[in-house]
Amino acid sequence: MSTASAAYVKLAEYLERCRSTALELPARQDVVQYWSGIGFLLDGQYYVAPLEQVSEVMTVPNYTRLPGVHQWMKGVANVRGRLMAVMDLTGFLSKTTDLKEKQRRLVVIDKGEIYTGLTVDDVFGMQHFPMDSFQEAPENVDQAVSPYVVGAYDRDGQQWQVFSMEMLAEDPRFLQVAQTG
Repeated sequence: MSTASAAYVKLAEYLERCRSTALELPARQDVVQYWSGIGFLLDGQYYVAPLEQVSEVMTVPNYTRLPGVHQWMKGVANVRGRLMAVMDLTGFLSKTTDLKEKQRRLVVIDKGEIYTGLTVDDVFGMQHFPMDSFQEAPENVDQAVSPYVVGAYDRDGQQWQVFSMEMLAEDPRFLQVAQTG
């Protein structure tokens, strides 16, 4: 047997040994597509805002009250050199909360000329939902919130309503902070 033949036989033996001891490839799994948003609590209901509509989450900063504005318009705050309108989302929606303001969190909208912080009861950070759990017409949507809810996701029996910050920011009632009459 020549050297080339001996080497070939040896390689064939290695190949056979590798095949006999090789593990099977894992079963093919379907990839689940996820939708992500910022989860928050308001009046006992879980909401999630589209990730691209929230620029940051922060504690409620010190702010200066303004005269002649609606009660839900808390005032303006200097945040890193920019003036931010601080608004109480609970108050705007005619809801109430027992939480003290310093226990609440601020969800910030920064789009175009709107730089506004909205106080909510709590923030749960990024939330991820399988896209196939989306409901276009969720049940039990509060009437005050319904103009801003664009669907819902269900996870572990808990409904998370999708709250559109863009729709809120385009609402003329939200933009009219001055008390009239």
